[in-house]
Amino acid sequence: MPSPPEMQPRSVERLVRGIATSDGAGVRLTRVLTQDLQRRLDPFLLLDSFRTDDPEDYLSGFPDHPHRGFETVTYMIAGRMRHRDSAGNEGLLGPGSAQWMSAGSGIVHSEMPEQEAGRMEGFQLWVNLPARSKMSAPGYRDIPAAAIPEFAPDSGVRVRVIAGASHGIAGAVERPDTEPLLLDLQLAAGSRFEQPLPAAHNAFVYVYRGSVDVAGTTVPERHMGILANDGGAAVVTAPASDARVLLVAGRPLGEPIVQQGPFVMNTSVEIRQAIRDFQSGALQAGAVRKL
Repeated sequence: MPSPPEMQPRSVERLVRGIATSDGAGVRLTRVLTQDLQRRLDPFLLLDSFRTDDPEDYLSGFPDHPHRGFETVTYMIAGRMRHRDSAGNEGLLGPGSAQWMSAGSGIVHSEMPEQEAGRMEGFQLWVNLPARSKMSAPGYRDIPAAAIPEFAPDSGVRVRVIAGASHGIAGAVERPDTEPLLLDLQLAAGSRFEQPLPAAHNAFVYVYRGSVDVAGTTVPERHMGILANDGGAAVVTAPASDARVLLVAGRPLGEPIVQQGPFVMNTSVEIRQAIRDFQSGALQAGAVRKL
């Protein structure tokens, strides 16, 4: 018997392989969600993935740099990264932990490795802010690994709910306006996970271990599958081997997106003002609220 219409699985509209690049002071990473996909995956602006055992790829870190107009979500799988910002906040990201920072009107921060050997692995996701919130006070929250809810809906499936809610389990973070869902799925071979999604929300999966099947399309390791807005659920299956997957979804803002480097605003005039404010030191003056 077919599923009810509202629960039809979303198909894969497009497969995207990340682009090898470097950022910060030379950290090697893979840029998965690039600027040309921002309108299609609104409210998400960027997804970077990093995974390496070579310290030369990450030791230089991300020294002081500014942001304005969006939120950054950092999620660690392995390794240790130290955050410091212009408001005096400091936090250590370790395996399984996350950090949610709302740049708002502006903040200057650094993200530096706190190790000299071993694997460094994780992700950074950028989530846009609505126009009315872009100049709000910055916000910051460290989320220890133990504070991220986990559940096992079926045999062979384990879900970490970083943001949003899944199967009645509230995540560590809930954000208004964009209503982001961020799940880390651990799937044993032969297992299946289904996540209902609002029809208007944009969604994608990123496979960082193994490969999965999504509505008949194979999404290989280190690929993003953009989900079409043609069904009521993301259905992910690991047919042949264990897999780990990020499932990301959110409500689009439908507003203009103008990005220049670390600033994301709605107009070019606002971008030029952000640059002037950074150059004058104004971005380092604001207090930061706890999210």
